[in-house]
Amino acid sequence: MRNTILRMLENNSRIDLHDVALMLSTDESVILAEIEKMEAEGIICGYPTLINWDKTDSEKVNALIEVHVTPQRGKGYEKLAERITNYPEVKAIYLMSGAYDFAVFLEGKTLKEVSMFVTTRLATLEDVAGTATHFILKKYKDHGMILIEKEENDRMKVTP
Repeated sequence: MRNTILRMLENNSRIDLHDVALMLSTDESVILAEIEKMEAEGIICGYPTLINWDKTDSEKVNALIEVHVTPQRGKGYEKLAERITNYPEVKAIYLMSGAYDFAVFLEGKTLKEVSMFVTTRLATLEDVAGTATHFILKKYKDHGMILIEKEENDRMKVTP
């Protein structure tokens, strides 16, 4: 039941608990108790809203920064990840396999602001051996949600 509730909330965090209870053939209070328990256990960490910023008048620059590090003995990746996580510009950070160790997603007002953050704050951290910056030009799908609108076919249908 837990995984089903989690999938439902992941697809729509505003889903009515009454509807969830009906789909799972149980009582609403059981669903609420299970959700509260998962929140307390840290399984459910929050309920963010996915916004298509391209449809607003707000200017934002998003970037993916690949970070290669040289972990210190006894510290591993955790200390550096914790330090990077604390920057408000950092929206997400992941430990990765491959040529780079971290994938860091940043948000800023301008390309210059993001570039300056990378060169003056991120790349200068002890243990950072290199970075590669990739600016996100357009999002087509985010968190499983398609952000592009399908073009309507305005052709007339021809029938014999």
